[in-house]
Amino acid sequence: MPHRLLIASLAICLLGAGTLGAQDHPPTLAIGSTAPDFDLPGVDGANHRLGDYASAKVLVIVFTCNHCPTAQMYESRIKALAADYAGRGVALVAIEPNNAKAIRLDELGYTDLSDSLAEMKLRAAYRHINFPYLYDGETQKVSLAYGPVATPHVFIFDQERKLRYEGRVDDSPRQNLVRRQDAREAIEALLAARPVAVASTPVVGCSTKWMSKEEGRNQEEARFEAEPVTLNLAGADDLKALRKPDGKVRLIDFWATWCGPCVEEFPDLITIYRMYRHRPFELVTVSTNYPDERAGVMRALEQQHSASRNLLFGTTDNYGLMAAFDPAWKGAVPYTVLLDADGKVVYSVQAPIDPVELKRRIVATIPDDDYIGLRAYWNMP
Repeated sequence: MPHRLLIASLAICLLGAGTLGAQDHPPTLAIGSTAPDFDLPGVDGANHRLGDYASAKVLVIVFTCNHCPTAQMYESRIKALAADYAGRGVALVAIEPNNAKAIRLDELGYTDLSDSLAEMKLRAAYRHINFPYLYDGETQKVSLAYGPVATPHVFIFDQERKLRYEGRVDDSPRQNLVRRQDAREAIEALLAARPVAVASTPVVGCSTKWMSKEEGRNQEEARFEAEPVTLNLAGADDLKALRKPDGKVRLIDFWATWCGPCVEEFPDLITIYRMYRHRPFELVTVSTNYPDERAGVMRALEQQHSASRNLLFGTTDNYGLMAAFDPAWKGAVPYTVLLDADGKVVYSVQAPIDPVELKRRIVATIPDDDYIGLRAYWNMP
């Protein structure tokens, strides 16, 4: 991957974006502080309070989220912490701190979902989350009290609910490179009534998305809407060329202005394009309208602010053009195909897309040379 793309990707993930304000830097809870109370909705449909965990000898609170690739890489380790210590008097609770309206679409290039409560429920079910997963993105009151720097950020409290450790889960997002299991060492020390040897460690991950960053999302949306929309005629050779590998993952959507389901799903395709376009990914829309209907097709594309590559059947030989792309295609639209970097079909549907399923296939397929191991996460059963 070009160095400039790697640098941009790391900046998005690790540093966040948007104009910084006072709310972007709440102080992190100091060692020795009492655990701030909380009353937050969880993915299980119930509200959870600090007092619900009063019987636990040790309370572990992890601020984590859906969208961050670092949080995704740590997900199995957090699940293992919850399972390994459940029978030893340790309670683990995860809190999602991000305000979804403050997350730019280009910050979602490594995920299927953003960080709303509804999306948290989808991720929890998909990954069989075994711990309470609570939502604080609406007001961020609890997150402001704890001050998580990035996701994931761990806070570990003793039985009196005094903070004895805050920081990282361990010393490397890549599990095979871990040398020090900081959170486990802190838990073991507290269970043995010993002082925690290292009480505070730095945290690497995606910055917390405070409400003050919402303006950055608004600015991004304005830039999207100002981008030019183009439409080119495509002949049989152009459609055959779409199947040829060029190192990118290519999503191709055949649609028509007169097709209700095509028009209805178009905003999802545009969102997908905006999420992943800074990675080795391309969206190509192909209208099956006739060439003399170009004005209507262009109008529809402009309404959707479709700044991706847009094509229109260049002749009236619809069946010949369909066969040029896929001889087995019977002609139904919408017809959506996802090709990997080698031109292999990894997703195909002659019906409306399932946006979440499609996004999962995309992140499982895009080369992960700028975040090694992420494809393995998305290809887990």
